[in-house]
Amino acid sequence: MAATPGGSRRRADAERNIARIVSAARELMSSNPNATTDDIAQAAGVGRMTLYGHFRTRADLIEAALMDALRAGEETLSSLDLAGDARDAMTRLLASSWELVAESAALLTAAEGVLPAGRVRELHAEPAERMAELIRRGQEQGVFRTDLPTTWLVSMTHYILHGAANEVRAGRLPSHDAADVVTKSIHAVLTS
Repeated sequence: MAATPGGSRRRADAERNIARIVSAARELMSSNPNATTDDIAQAAGVGRMTLYGHFRTRADLIEAALMDALRAGEETLSSLDLAGDARDAMTRLLASSWELVAESAALLTAAEGVLPAGRVRELHAEPAERMAELIRRGQEQGVFRTDLPTTWLVSMTHYILHGAANEVRAGRLPSHDAADVVTKSIHAVLTS
């Protein structure tokens, strides 16, 4: 079946609309996890019907925004040099990870509120595996503890990162101190 002349134009318009909607969702939910779909549609410059034509539910939209944030984060994290001493590599990974978590902590809060149990963890599988590989390497180098399961150490790392983001948002941890607090806390967990 041949494509109609207007078909590819409509598809390109739809893809631009989707990109604008997801971008607006990421931006708005980065500061307010309770941003409404009306707020997002308005920020994207589309009508509610257009938004709902692409994302049937708010949960669908939040998942798309989180996936987009994770994709962008993966571009950053995959370019990091994690060679050499595992402690130094972990410090570099944590610095970049903290920036990404701080940027999208409110979006993560929104996702945890609407996505099925386990979905957020499933979406974070690639960054979690990167962390696990680095921890295993540190264990082999004798610089990270081996008395706790690697999966637990990865989970503790994520809890500290996300906990610090919550503390910053609540005003209990100054944002300019957060990266250092996160790094010291995680190194303490990994090396105790």
